[in-house]
Amino acid sequence: MEKITSFTIDHLRLVPGVYVSRIDYVEGHPVTTFDLRMTSPNEEPVMNTAEMHTIEHLGATFLRNREDFGDKTLYFGPMGCRTGFYLLLAGDYDSREALPLVTEMYRFIRVLRGEVQGAAAKDCGNHLDMHMGMANSLAGKYLNELDHIDGFTQSRPGRSEENT
Repeated sequence: MEKITSFTIDHLRLVPGVYVSRIDYVEGHPVTTFDLRMTSPNEEPVMNTAEMHTIEHLGATFLRNREDFGDKTLYFGPMGCRTGFYLLLAGDYDSREALPLVTEMYRFIRVLRGEVQGAAAKDCGNHLDMHMGMANSLAGKYLNELDHIDGFTQSRPGRSEENT
C-alpha cells in the first residue's frame, strides 16, 4: 500500500504550531484540515488522555457554538499520537486565517473552570476520563507557543522550507 500523506511528514523537525495539513474537495467544496500541533513529537512527553479528552469536549463545544464557524466546523479531535489535534473546516483556509480562531479557542479552554460540557454518562462513552486542570495548563502552554509564531506553513508541517 502507498504511504498516506500524514506519514510523510518529518516528525523529527516538527514543532508546535498551526499547520494546513491538507485541503480536500468533497463534491467540489474545499475542506481544510489543520494540524494543531501542541508538542514537539518524539521530544516532549505526549499528552495524557484525560486532558486531551477534556480539550476535545471544550474545543468542540466552543467551535460549534460560534456564529461564524459553527456550521463550518466538521471535526475537532485528538491525534492518535497525542501530540495535538485536527481541526477540519468547510472552506479553503490558510494558517493565518485560522490562528485567531485557534487562539480564541485555547484562551477559552485555558480559563474555563467547573463542569466539562458533555462529561456525563448519558452524553459520553468515557465521561470519567477528564481533567480540567491539566487541560487549562496545556492550553496555556500552547497559547505561549501561538503568541510567538513568526511564520506559518501553507502546506504540510515538518518540511525544512516551512517555519512556525
